[in-house]
Amino acid sequence: MPIASPKHALDPALVELGAAIRSLRKARGISQEELAHRSQIDRSYMSSIERGTQNPGVMTIVQIAAGIGVSVAELATQAGI
Repeated sequence: MPIASPKHALDPALVELGAAIRSLRKARGISQEELAHRSQIDRSYMSSIERGTQNPGVMTIVQIAAGIGVSVAELATQAGI
């Protein structure tokens, strides 16, 4: 009998990245919708990134960091990655 595994196991790095984005966004008083607009992505996609259920590409991460007003390095440091 096969060992059951979680159907949708979340990658810890993606969860940390999402938490860092949410934390930095909230600290600056930016709504999720506003950050999505600044980053030129859909709000539902931004929500998924913040929950750690999406794996954003490098350019999306660059756009999100710019939308928050931080460097990619600062975002990565905040996320611990």
